[in-house]
Amino acid sequence: MNASPAGRGRHLLVVDDDDRIRELLKEYLARAGFRVTAAGDAASARRLMSLLDFDLLVVDVMMPGEDGLSLTGWVRRAGSTPVLILTARGLADDRIAGLSAGADDYLSKPFEPQELLLRIEAILRRAGRGDGPRHISLGAHAFDLDRGELLLAGAPVRLTEGEAKLLRRLAAAPHTAVDRLDLALDAAEGGEASGRAVDVQVTRLRRKLEADPRNPRYLQTVRGVGYMLAPD
Repeated sequence: MNASPAGRGRHLLVVDDDDRIRELLKEYLARAGFRVTAAGDAASARRLMSLLDFDLLVVDVMMPGEDGLSLTGWVRRAGSTPVLILTARGLADDRIAGLSAGADDYLSKPFEPQELLLRIEAILRRAGRGDGPRHISLGAHAFDLDRGELLLAGAPVRLTEGEAKLLRRLAAAPHTAVDRLDLALDAAEGGEASGRAVDVQVTRLRRKLEADPRNPRYLQTVRGVGYMLAPD
Protein backbone atom coordinates (compact mmCIF):
# COMPACT_ATOMS: atom_id res chain seq x y z
CA MET A 1 0.00 0.00 0.00
CA ASN A 2 1.27 3.46 -0.89
CA ALA A 3 1.14 6.11 1.81
CA SER A 4 -1.98 8.23 1.68
CA PRO A 5 -1.34 11.94 0.98
CA ALA A 6 -3.78 12.73 3.80
CA GLY A 7 -1.84 10.45 6.11
CA ARG A 8 1.53 12.13 5.95
CA GLY A 9 2.21 13.71 9.34
CA ARG A 10 -1.36 13.16 10.61
CA HIS A 11 -1.81 11.64 14.05
CA LEU A 12 -4.85 9.41 14.68
CA LEU A 13 -6.23 8.03 17.94
CA VAL A 14 -8.03 4.68 17.63
CA VAL A 15 -10.35 3.91 20.57
CA ASP A 16 -11.72 0.35 20.63
CA ASP A 17 -11.94 -2.25 23.40
CA ASP A 18 -11.47 -5.15 20.95
CA ASP A 19 -7.72 -5.92 20.99
CA ARG A 20 -7.79 -7.59 17.57
CA ILE A 21 -9.64 -4.78 15.79
CA ARG A 22 -7.49 -2.17 17.51
CA GLU A 23 -4.26 -3.78 16.36
CA LEU A 24 -5.54 -4.36 12.81
CA LEU A 25 -6.57 -0.72 12.53
CA LYS A 26 -3.23 0.45 13.87
CA GLU A 27 -1.34 -1.67 11.33
CA TYR A 28 -3.53 -0.72 8.35
CA LEU A 29 -3.59 3.01 9.06
CA ALA A 30 0.14 3.08 9.79
CA ARG A 31 0.77 1.46 6.40
CA ALA A 32 -1.31 4.26 4.87
CA GLY A 33 1.13 6.80 6.30
CA PHE A 34 -0.59 7.87 9.51
CA ARG A 35 0.90 8.08 12.97
CA VAL A 36 -1.41 5.94 15.08
CA THR A 37 -1.96 5.77 18.85
CA ALA A 38 -4.51 3.40 20.35
CA ALA A 39 -6.62 3.26 23.51
CA GLY A 40 -8.76 0.42 24.85
CA ASP A 41 -11.39 2.59 26.54
CA ALA A 42 -12.66 6.15 26.88
CA ALA A 43 -10.73 6.87 30.07
CA SER A 44 -7.44 5.99 28.39
CA ALA A 45 -8.40 8.11 25.38
CA ARG A 46 -9.07 11.12 27.63
CA ARG A 47 -5.66 10.73 29.27
CA LEU A 48 -3.92 10.51 25.89
CA MET A 49 -5.75 13.59 24.62
CA SER A 50 -4.57 15.55 27.65
CA LEU A 51 -0.98 14.76 26.66
CA LEU A 52 -1.00 14.66 22.85
CA ASP A 53 -2.64 16.43 19.93
CA PHE A 54 -4.58 14.32 17.42
CA ASP A 55 -5.87 15.16 13.96
CA LEU A 56 -8.76 12.67 14.11
CA LEU A 57 -10.28 10.04 16.40
CA VAL A 58 -11.68 6.68 15.30
CA VAL A 59 -14.06 5.67 18.12
CA ASP A 60 -15.98 2.46 18.79
CA VAL A 61 -19.41 2.96 20.34
CA MET A 62 -19.86 -0.13 22.51
CA MET A 63 -17.12 -0.11 25.14
CA PRO A 64 -17.10 -0.96 28.85
CA GLY A 65 -17.51 2.05 31.11
CA GLU A 66 -18.03 5.24 29.15
CA ASP A 67 -19.32 4.49 25.64
CA GLY A 68 -18.18 6.05 22.40
CA LEU A 69 -21.14 8.41 22.09
CA SER A 70 -20.35 9.98 25.45
CA LEU A 71 -16.68 10.27 24.54
CA THR A 72 -17.57 11.86 21.21
CA GLY A 73 -19.75 14.44 22.97
CA TRP A 74 -16.88 15.28 25.33
CA VAL A 75 -14.44 15.63 22.42
CA ARG A 76 -16.84 17.92 20.58
CA ARG A 77 -17.38 20.13 23.64
CA ALA A 78 -13.64 20.29 24.27
CA GLY A 79 -12.64 21.35 20.76
CA SER A 80 -12.89 20.68 17.04
CA THR A 81 -10.98 17.39 16.65
CA PRO A 82 -12.88 15.32 14.03
CA VAL A 83 -14.41 12.00 15.11
CA LEU A 84 -15.32 8.98 13.01
CA ILE A 85 -17.53 6.49 14.85
CA LEU A 86 -17.27 2.72 14.32
CA THR A 87 -20.07 0.50 15.59
CA ALA A 88 -21.81 -2.82 15.08
CA ARG A 89 -25.11 -0.94 15.22
CA GLY A 90 -26.08 0.25 11.76
CA LEU A 91 -29.73 1.28 12.06
CA ALA A 92 -30.83 4.78 11.12
CA ASP A 93 -31.53 5.70 14.76
CA ASP A 94 -28.00 4.63 15.71
CA ARG A 95 -26.48 6.76 12.94
CA ILE A 96 -28.58 9.73 14.02
CA ALA A 97 -27.43 9.26 17.62
CA GLY A 98 -23.78 9.21 16.56
CA LEU A 99 -24.05 12.29 14.36
CA SER A 100 -26.09 14.10 17.01
CA ALA A 101 -23.31 13.43 19.53
CA GLY A 102 -20.97 15.36 17.24
CA ALA A 103 -19.38 12.69 15.05
CA ASP A 104 -18.20 13.77 11.60
CA ASP A 105 -18.96 10.40 10.04
CA TYR A 106 -20.27 6.97 10.96
CA LEU A 107 -19.17 3.54 9.69
CA SER A 108 -20.90 0.27 10.58
CA LYS A 109 -19.05 -2.95 11.38
CA PRO A 110 -18.05 -5.06 9.55
CA PHE A 111 -16.40 -2.60 7.20
CA GLU A 112 -13.86 -2.57 4.39
CA PRO A 113 -10.53 -1.05 5.54
CA GLN A 114 -10.27 0.84 2.27
CA GLU A 115 -13.65 2.48 2.90
CA LEU A 116 -12.48 3.51 6.36
CA LEU A 117 -9.36 5.08 4.84
CA LEU A 118 -11.39 6.98 2.24
CA ARG A 119 -13.77 8.28 4.90
CA ILE A 120 -10.86 9.43 7.07
CA GLU A 121 -9.32 11.22 4.10
CA ALA A 122 -12.64 12.90 3.31
CA ILE A 123 -13.03 14.12 6.91
CA LEU A 124 -9.49 15.50 6.95
CA ARG A 125 -10.08 17.28 3.64
CA ARG A 126 -13.21 18.91 5.03
CA ALA A 127 -11.45 19.85 8.25
CA GLY A 128 -8.61 21.43 6.31
CA ARG A 129 -10.52 23.18 3.54
CA GLY A 130 -14.03 23.78 4.82
CA ASP A 131 -17.27 21.86 4.32
CA GLY A 132 -18.85 20.86 1.05
CA PRO A 133 -18.44 18.21 -1.64
CA ARG A 134 -14.96 17.54 -2.99
CA HIS A 135 -14.69 17.35 -6.76
CA ILE A 136 -11.72 16.53 -8.95
CA SER A 137 -11.83 18.10 -12.41
CA LEU A 138 -11.15 15.72 -15.28
CA GLY A 139 -11.73 17.81 -18.39
CA ALA A 140 -15.46 17.77 -19.14
CA HIS A 141 -15.96 15.36 -16.25
CA ALA A 142 -15.81 15.85 -12.49
CA PHE A 143 -15.47 13.19 -9.80
CA ASP A 144 -17.10 13.65 -6.39
CA LEU A 145 -14.90 11.81 -3.89
CA ASP A 146 -17.42 11.95 -1.06
CA ARG A 147 -20.25 10.46 -3.13
CA GLY A 148 -18.13 8.35 -5.46
CA GLU A 149 -19.92 9.83 -8.49
CA LEU A 150 -18.55 10.67 -11.92
CA LEU A 151 -20.36 13.62 -13.49
CA LEU A 152 -20.47 14.92 -17.07
CA ALA A 153 -21.91 18.43 -17.36
CA GLY A 154 -23.57 17.87 -13.99
CA ALA A 155 -25.23 14.59 -15.02
CA PRO A 156 -24.10 11.30 -13.45
CA VAL A 157 -22.18 8.80 -15.56
CA ARG A 158 -23.10 5.22 -14.77
CA LEU A 159 -20.28 3.32 -13.05
CA THR A 160 -20.21 -0.24 -11.81
CA GLU A 161 -19.42 -0.73 -8.14
CA GLY A 162 -15.92 -1.90 -9.05
CA GLU A 163 -15.28 1.06 -11.35
CA ALA A 164 -16.44 3.53 -8.70
CA LYS A 165 -14.25 1.88 -6.06
CA LEU A 166 -11.20 1.97 -8.34
CA LEU A 167 -11.76 5.61 -9.29
CA ARG A 168 -12.19 6.62 -5.63
CA ARG A 169 -8.96 4.84 -4.73
CA LEU A 170 -7.04 6.67 -7.46
CA ALA A 171 -8.75 10.00 -6.74
CA ALA A 172 -7.74 9.77 -3.09
CA ALA A 173 -4.12 10.12 -4.23
CA PRO A 174 -4.13 12.35 -7.33
CA HIS A 175 -0.89 12.64 -9.34
CA THR A 176 0.47 9.67 -7.35
CA ALA A 177 1.18 6.28 -8.92
CA VAL A 178 -0.77 3.53 -7.16
CA ASP A 179 0.67 0.05 -7.29
CA ARG A 180 -1.29 -2.32 -9.55
CA LEU A 181 -1.14 -5.07 -6.92
CA ASP A 182 -2.55 -2.73 -4.27
CA LEU A 183 -5.44 -1.94 -6.58
CA ALA A 184 -5.99 -5.64 -7.20
CA LEU A 185 -5.98 -6.42 -3.48
CA ASP A 186 -8.45 -3.61 -2.84
CA ALA A 187 -10.78 -5.00 -5.48
CA ALA A 188 -10.44 -8.64 -4.40
CA GLU A 189 -12.42 -8.28 -1.11
CA GLY A 190 -11.15 -11.56 0.24
CA GLY A 191 -11.04 -13.34 -3.11
CA GLU A 192 -8.12 -13.92 -5.43
CA ALA A 193 -6.33 -10.71 -6.37
CA SER A 194 -6.15 -10.21 -10.12
CA GLY A 195 -4.16 -7.50 -11.84
CA ARG A 196 -5.94 -8.44 -15.07
CA ALA A 197 -9.29 -7.53 -13.50
CA VAL A 198 -7.89 -4.10 -12.63
CA ASP A 199 -6.67 -3.64 -16.21
CA VAL A 200 -10.16 -4.45 -17.52
CA GLN A 201 -11.76 -1.91 -15.17
CA VAL A 202 -9.23 0.74 -16.19
CA THR A 203 -10.05 0.11 -19.86
CA ARG A 204 -13.77 0.50 -19.17
CA LEU A 205 -13.24 3.65 -17.13
CA ARG A 206 -11.17 5.20 -19.91
CA ARG A 207 -14.02 4.65 -22.36
CA LYS A 208 -16.29 6.62 -20.05
CA LEU A 209 -13.78 9.28 -19.04
CA GLU A 210 -11.32 9.94 -21.84
CA ALA A 211 -11.84 11.77 -25.12
CA ASP A 212 -9.32 9.32 -26.64
CA PRO A 213 -9.18 6.12 -24.55
CA ARG A 214 -6.15 4.87 -26.54
CA ASN A 215 -4.18 7.97 -25.49
CA PRO A 216 -5.46 8.67 -21.98
CA ARG A 217 -4.96 12.10 -20.51
CA TYR A 218 -6.41 11.57 -17.03
CA LEU A 219 -6.22 7.86 -16.17
CA GLN A 220 -2.58 7.17 -16.93
CA THR A 221 -0.47 4.02 -16.89
CA VAL A 222 2.76 4.28 -14.91
CA ARG A 223 5.01 1.61 -16.37
CA GLY A 224 6.38 -0.86 -13.88
CA VAL A 225 4.12 0.48 -11.10
CA GLY A 226 0.42 0.71 -11.88
CA TYR A 227 -1.96 3.58 -12.55
CA MET A 228 -2.31 7.26 -11.70
CA LEU A 229 -5.15 9.76 -11.88
CA ALA A 230 -3.95 13.12 -13.23
CA PRO A 231 -6.76 15.68 -12.78
CA ASP A 232 -6.66 19.23 -14.16
